[in-house]
Amino acid sequence: MIGRIPVLDIRPQIDCGRRPVKAVVGESFDVSATVFREGHDAVAANLVLRDPAGRSGPWTPMREAGPGTDRWCATAVPGVEGRWTYTVEAWSDPVTTWQRHARIKIPAGLDTELVLAEGARLHERAATGVPKSEGREAVLGAADALRDGRLPAATRLAVALSPEVTDALARHPLRELLTASRPMPLTVERRRALYGSWYEFFPRSEGAAAGPDGALVSGTLRTAAERLPAVAAMGFDVVYLPPVHPIGTAFRKGPNNALSAGPGDVGSPWAIGSAAGGHDALHPDLGTFEDFGHFVRTARDLRMEVALDFALQCSPDHPWVTRHPEWFHHRADGSVAHAENPPKKYQDIYPLSFDADFGGLVRETERVLRFWMARGVRIFRVDNPHTKPVPFWEKVIADINRTDPDVLFLAEAFTRPAMLHTLAQIGFQQSYTYFTWRTTKQELTDYLTELSGECAAYLRPNFFVNTPDILHAYLQEGGRTAFEVRAVLAATLSPAWGVYAGYELCEATPVQAGSEEYLDSEKYQLRPRDWAAAARSGRTIAPLITALNRIRRRHPALQQLRSLHFHHTDNDAVLAFSKRAGDGAAADTVLTVVNLDPHHTHEATVSLDMPELGLGRHESVPVRDELTGDTYHWGRDNYVRLEPGRSLAPAHVLSLRPSSPIGGSPN
Repeated sequence: MIGRIPVLDIRPQIDCGRRPVKAVVGESFDVSATVFREGHDAVAANLVLRDPAGRSGPWTPMREAGPGTDRWCATAVPGVEGRWTYTVEAWSDPVTTWQRHARIKIPAGLDTELVLAEGARLHERAATGVPKSEGREAVLGAADALRDGRLPAATRLAVALSPEVTDALARHPLRELLTASRPMPLTVERRRALYGSWYEFFPRSEGAAAGPDGALVSGTLRTAAERLPAVAAMGFDVVYLPPVHPIGTAFRKGPNNALSAGPGDVGSPWAIGSAAGGHDALHPDLGTFEDFGHFVRTARDLRMEVALDFALQCSPDHPWVTRHPEWFHHRADGSVAHAENPPKKYQDIYPLSFDADFGGLVRETERVLRFWMARGVRIFRVDNPHTKPVPFWEKVIADINRTDPDVLFLAEAFTRPAMLHTLAQIGFQQSYTYFTWRTTKQELTDYLTELSGECAAYLRPNFFVNTPDILHAYLQEGGRTAFEVRAVLAATLSPAWGVYAGYELCEATPVQAGSEEYLDSEKYQLRPRDWAAAARSGRTIAPLITALNRIRRRHPALQQLRSLHFHHTDNDAVLAFSKRAGDGAAADTVLTVVNLDPHHTHEATVSLDMPELGLGRHESVPVRDELTGDTYHWGRDNYVRLEPGRSLAPAHVLSLRPSSPIGGSPN
């Protein structure tokens, strides 16, 4: 039912307010609503946030987005984790209505004494709601002045319109016909749900070495822990491990996804389960749970968190296959159906069926998750969530977060848009996206405009530049520069980004032409890397990755998503965008300009949207290239020349310093 003052089309909201929108502690987000009334009297609106304890903070005045638009907006900044609500309140604003009339009628001599008398009565009423310490006497003084017939009418009006009076009434307005929307739910989570730098590697490859017979022997969690200081030195916050469970032997895949495995082939970690156990067991080659604890503690001491892959599927040897046959699809001949994504076949993996014992699978899933949570894992990267029912994930994530709200789930949602967005809406804190396949200026602009717009209220992207499954043609064909470009884009466009080990070495050989699979994929074999030799020879972009993560930590603007704004360039190979955190002189603003062509030098004029940067149209400000340390002065229009092989990358990552403006534009 519409209220006395209609409050309609509140944004953001999910599923008509049935599910909460998302934010993290300290994140700014805009709330807007349509507010209007009959006739011509003034209306106003404010935003009220109510914290998890039910307390409402100081309400935030809303501003009209533009004259006659009836759209009102305000910025909210929640301060603590938990379940919040936000409400839009609208009301008739009699003081503003009177001011509009008085400004017209009194100079024209129309109903002068009547208008002034009405104003005096309004200001007396309004003064009762103004605290004495915040201007009550000024408002009462305005009422007295409006009644003082000894003074000229213009003088009496000027007293009522003085800054002391209008400021007091802006803080404590006289509200009539107050109408409140229904409360909208808001979930506020820890900052890692939005911001973080992820590094993925296979523990079994770290420390792998030749055995007595010359064959490679798996590394362990202890040898993998020795890699952690180098990962931390590159500035990563999260270390993500593929499944660490026992691997089945039935239909085990060999190198490069060969259908038959030799006696020394290690198999895919995603083919989970053997006689040694299932999802709550460690692969014997990796060590013991004491070793796992050592790995987690080492990461924590280096200020990193451990994320664990959660792949809800089984090898034919998993204990569930015999204990719970009802959890699997069976074909007409009675055999269990293996996973397929035609033309791909995964004979070593059995998918689960959720319809025969939905409740049993929920309970077992939550048991397994809590098993690893008790061992220090608070982040799970969920493999192929789109192949499981949406209500299943909604139930599991809600149950886990009800008791452990700090636990985060990343959806590997390389799937159709409807499923990707729905998984984010029902609880996943982060999502893989289509960033990998967006490589041109138009594709990136369109897609990031979408991600940073209304869907940012529920979908938080994590831009992985590569994965063990995905080696994009751009990287295969673009050489080292392509790796540099994609790293700069991912690290500055998204608050969360990630790399899979080997990216820093620019590994770019596909298994065959037209494939996104790596040759000698680490999914099927051990891949020890000589990191020290790569550093000595310069065959690594680790210095660039380190610089990007350092810049991200230094600049709050890069830890945001919703403030992303694209700026015009006159060259389709050059992309320019900015992010901004805070306001005024304390604002942090970062402007990134990237040459998207890994093969050629490009020149362009970058035309800045100055108001988006908090600048006047003709201002010029010093900017510092955070990659090189060089300083320039930029105004509205700026020439750039970006070439492959330039410094760390063919890009500028510029921090603006608008608190020290220099008059005039250099262009």
